[in-house]
Amino acid sequence: MHTSPSSPRPVSRALVLAGAGAAGNAWQLGLIAGLSEAGIELDDADLIVGTSAGSTVAAQITSGIRPADLHAAIVAEPPRPAAGAARRPMISGPAYMHWSDEIIASSADAADMRRRIGAAALARDTSDGADAARWRDIVAQRLPRHEWPEQRVLIPAVDALTGEPVVFDRDSDVGLVDAVAASTSAMTPYRVGESRYLNGGYRRSSNADLATGYDRVLILEPFGGRSRQPLTWGMDLAAQVDELRSGGSIVETVFPDAGSGDVFDANALDPSTRLPAARGGHAQGRGLAARLADFWSV
Repeated sequence: MHTSPSSPRPVSRALVLAGAGAAGNAWQLGLIAGLSEAGIELDDADLIVGTSAGSTVAAQITSGIRPADLHAAIVAEPPRPAAGAARRPMISGPAYMHWSDEIIASSADAADMRRRIGAAALARDTSDGADAARWRDIVAQRLPRHEWPEQRVLIPAVDALTGEPVVFDRDSDVGLVDAVAASTSAMTPYRVGESRYLNGGYRRSSNADLATGYDRVLILEPFGGRSRQPLTWGMDLAAQVDELRSGGSIVETVFPDAGSGDVFDANALDPSTRLPAARGGHAQGRGLAARLADFWSV
């Protein structure tokens, strides 16, 4: 926490990292690195909330690796074939969107959606744990460190068996790799013991409400605040921002600009989007430094 000159009480700061596949991960890491180069260190937040791809970012920036090095690693990645090339991705972005959109359209409310999407995911899981084991290996390779940091990190998911939201932290009986794997799972539920978990975005889009009570809240939202659920469900980012501000938080949101490329849609799962998203995020971060300096460096 940081002490403001106008207040003897420490100012608490929360960083919210939303999801959006490979593109969202790269854009957020690039933006955090660009801000770091300008002297604004987002990784020193008192709380970091990471959802889906944002959970990977949360684990990466609290690993002790400098943001500049995390960004450089993306830039150094070998070129990835675009979607449709001779390559079989784990999940097709358009197929996933169509599958989940149909479930959302048939649901009465958010709780009903979670139950339905959990049941649908369980019904299509015929791997007897093989897919979960493979996904865990992939997630483990992405994380520089496999232990929960001392810093407070919250990673939401949804219990596929019950449809109930869950939030993992270092006090949970779930390790960091498993928490990130659960929050990033999409059409196949992720197994932890006898439990099954699905993507944290089904709890409540960016899950910014988990930062309730913090003085300053900065939200990085790759999808620009758009919501796939009806606004009446209150899942959207704008509803969460209103709640945070009503509770006394000062909130800033950051969305991708044109320089990051048009990759935050069904193609966001495509690894070939990572390089333009990372470069665009990096440039955007450097450009945002002046706007965010007073807000973050209190």
